[in-house]
Amino acid sequence: MRIEIIARNYKLTDNLEEIINKKMEKFSRYFEDDATAKIFLKETGKERYVMEVTIFFGNNMVRSEVSSDNMYKNIDLALPKIEGQIRKHRTKLGKLKKSALEGETMYPQAEQAKMEVIRTKSMALKKIDLEEAVEDMELVDHDFYIFLNNTTGKVNVLYKRKAGNLGCIEVDA
Repeated sequence: MRIEIIARNYKLTDNLEEIINKKMEKFSRYFEDDATAKIFLKETGKERYVMEVTIFFGNNMVRSEVSSDNMYKNIDLALPKIEGQIRKHRTKLGKLKKSALEGETMYPQAEQAKMEVIRTKSMALKKIDLEEAVEDMELVDHDFYIFLNNTTGKVNVLYKRKAGNLGCIEVDA
């Protein structure tokens, strides 16, 4: 597995790089040699550090993003999440090594509970523009809002991002 570490607004020390490489190399038990792990490190404010770990293999990927007051702590938060995703979705991921899931997990806390749908809602799809959708989302106080964009004629999902700003997904059918 190839490992790429990219630091933005963060000074990557040799010690941290060595630890990340050593811990990421353990994931080679799951993936063939053509897999690539990209680790983004960034400081997002005073004493706040973010680590994004994305592993690309075949046509699949697994990703984890964590933040804390310490980049070393982020390693111990992000990697169990990645392993949990791999183990939980092993049948869907397909291109894992045959012996990948035999034996113990690297991180015992990696086993994730299965998420289940506990409520279903029905709603009318309003044909509005993006600015009106932002206002409607604020009025209903949700983290997302689904609408029919009257400019493009496509279904859009407006959502609040972790950074506090908004994103919009335009659905192509």
